[in-house]
Amino acid sequence: MTKGFDCSTPLTAPTASAFVKDGYSFVARYLVPSGFKALTKAEADTISQAGLHIVSVFETTASRALDGRNAGLADGATALQVAHNLSQPAGSCIYFAVDFDASSAQMPAVIAYIQAASEATPEYTTGVYGSFSVMEAVQKAGACSHFWQTYAWSGGEKSTFINIYQYFNEVVEHGIDIDHDESYGNEGWWNTVVPPEPPISYPLSPGDANLIIPFLSAGYFATNSPAAREEFHRLANELRKASGQPEQ
Repeated sequence: MTKGFDCSTPLTAPTASAFVKDGYSFVARYLVPSGFKALTKAEADTISQAGLHIVSVFETTASRALDGRNAGLADGATALQVAHNLSQPAGSCIYFAVDFDASSAQMPAVIAYIQAASEATPEYTTGVYGSFSVMEAVQKAGACSHFWQTYAWSGGEKSTFINIYQYFNEVVEHGIDIDHDESYGNEGWWNTVVPPEPPISYPLSPGDANLIIPFLSAGYFATNSPAAREEFHRLANELRKASGQPEQ
């Protein structure tokens, strides 16, 4: 389980660092084109450099999903453009919010919205934020692959397959209003810090390789067969490569 939060207030470097010191690993921020709550490239870099992962959530109005398929296609196209502007890496997730107490009669529109948003964002995986009922209906329909449930409107029920769970709302920490979340893996989060290339690790040390190579050399000089000599030479070079040494 991983500790996180979501907020509509942009994070500064000191605020992001303060949350990291408190043990938070991710923050959910709004992937919208404009407005006070919009995540910017500068903020994404600030969050990433502080050591937090970013969960992208798209929400303009709470009940936007009721507008169904056409709204999903339009919002997906907008989310795609914003994700590109933020350098959100392909393969990470965009969650689309269903931020109200959706009834069973409204679920077909919600499902159509999420399916269309997924179609419009092929470079990214698609998630849904919402209540227990939304999780269950959208997952059953196969409309997306990632699930962020809120305890709100859920009646104490919790889906078994979710990636993120919002379990408490409207807390003030480090001077801003946040909601508390926890995650369980495969969140689809991202950041803009490109990890350094890992150092090359050779499976064999030069010392051990050089202890073995003389035995191959002895076999090389003990035979008059060109094919056998070629094989001894090949094996010696394989040992050199495996230990990071130049071939001979």
